[in-house]
Amino acid sequence: KSFDDGHPLSGLADRRSRAIFMGWRDQRAKASRRQADYGWQVLARILSWANGRGLVVANPCEKGGRLYRGSRAANVWTDDDEARFLAIAPAHLHLPLILALWTGQRQGDLLKLTWTQYDGRYIRLQQGKTRARVTVPLGKPLKDRLDALGGRVGPILVTTEGTPWTEDGFRSSWGKACKLAGIVGVTFNDLRGTAVTRLALAGCTEAEIATITGHSLRDVRSILDAHYLNRDVRLGESAIAKLEKRTEFPN
Repeated sequence: KSFDDGHPLSGLADRRSRAIFMGWRDQRAKASRRQADYGWQVLARILSWANGRGLVVANPCEKGGRLYRGSRAANVWTDDDEARFLAIAPAHLHLPLILALWTGQRQGDLLKLTWTQYDGRYIRLQQGKTRARVTVPLGKPLKDRLDALGGRVGPILVTTEGTPWTEDGFRSSWGKACKLAGIVGVTFNDLRGTAVTRLALAGCTEAEIATITGHSLRDVRSILDAHYLNRDVRLGESAIAKLEKRTEFPN
């Protein structure tokens, strides 16, 4: 048994084996740091399992850290992204986009959302991750789309066959739609942060945003402070406009 033809598993006891694994990770990182990290994590888990059962004497992939350091700072859907997606992506994926932008909820919670949770004015749900209960008032764009589909039962978001989405199935279809529409650099998960950003740009307070999205006040503040609003030029334009109104210019 071996990691490759030149490195038998018995060699894991040698401290130098860690350098071999790190070299393997570094090679993979030339194509994708994220995939290199994923491969390292998988190896670490396998070797941890084997070590716990006495099949190997050491785990050289333990505590290897990460190469990829992702940031969501610029990962916000623009108005142009939204318009392009709605113009090109398949029609059955339009509602997931609008639902995410107007509720700020996670993908998993939206895929589980049923018609019984919509009463014509509000969507009520308990978030799967935090167990927080959220009541979201519906904006007109979302309400109009839901009302046009009225009278249905089961999940609100369904496939073209009318069946519930699986997480993997939705992720695959969404990815293909984004590629078709030329949407790059943003994912479905970024719609949640985009919703927070748009609410803030509309003048909502942190408390108002948290009430809709289910974030804690601290999380809302963190999102706005560290990841999104510091890069949105519209806030700067708004600030200057307010300053101009307050300032008396000499003739």
